[in-house]
Formats: sequence, structure tokens, C-alpha cells
Amino acid sequence: MRDFKWSRGEKIAAQKAFDLALTREFEAVMTEAKRRAAQAKDIDDLWNLQGYLFRTRKEIENKFDYRYSVLIFVFARLIADGQLSEEELLGIGEDKLDAIRLILSR
Repeated sequence: MRDFKWSRGEKIAAQKAFDLALTREFEAVMTEAKRRAAQAKDIDDLWNLQGYLFRTRKEIENKFDYRYSVLIFVFARLIADGQLSEEELLGIGEDKLDAIRLILSR
């Protein structure tokens, strides 16, 4: 994949889409953590909650990488996982959208 040049407008649109997907991810984690905490009956349940949060944090840190050199892949993964739609990438250049579509087609 080639290095793309991101215009100021594309950077703003990319940040907006990225933040939207990240907020959705955080909301899902919060909901699940609250559910698990409410159902906790003993210390093992709390340690399991801690393990869930630790694993989930690592997954989020690996998935959400806002470096322009990998952002095309990040967006493709978020779309493939159902966490973002192509329509939510409004403002991203057609060259980048084509690259995302190509990744998704594989």
C-alpha cells in the first residue's frame, strides 16, 4: 500500500470517523464492564472483570492506531467489524476509499 497524502479536510474527517468508532468501542466496554460488575458474586468474578478489562484495553490499543501510515487498514478493519460504515468516512478522498474497498474485498 502506498503512502497517502492527507489533506487538512481529510484529516479532520478521518479524526471524526476514528473518534466515532472509538467512542462506540468505549461505550460497549463500559456496558459490558457494568454488567459484569453488577453480576459479580465473589472475588473471582472481580478478578475476571479485571482480566476482561486488561485484555480489552490491549485489543483497543492494537485496533485503534491513528497513524496516517496505517489508517486505511484501521478503517477497513472497523468497517469489516461493523464498527464504522463507509458513509461515516465522508470527507475522505476517493483514493483512500478505493484502497479501503480493496482491502475489504480480499
